[in-house]
Amino acid sequence: MELFIFARFHARTDQEIRVETALRKVIAPTRQEPGCVGIHVFRSIRDERLFYIHSRWVDEVAFDDHVGQPHTVQFVKDMQPLIDHELDTTRANLIE
Repeated sequence: MELFIFARFHARTDQEIRVETALRKVIAPTRQEPGCVGIHVFRSIRDERLFYIHSRWVDEVAFDDHVGQPHTVQFVKDMQPLIDHELDTTRANLIE
């Protein structure tokens, strides 16, 4: 069953550019993963410090493989000091 991922990133004050750079850097290698159906990055129009990733995976196994990829591990390491909260990721299935 296809898996949808929603991830939220709220940048610390004055870290917006670094958050955006980290997000842009991880997108290309993620799109190349065989289990990735699609991935996009969004920035809030009401809070310039708030970013989201929405991705689609062939199944949960594919996403679990993604989590262990070197580019993903590095992304998490780079992102953690730039955001003002714990990592916030939701795994979801499409209802309708």
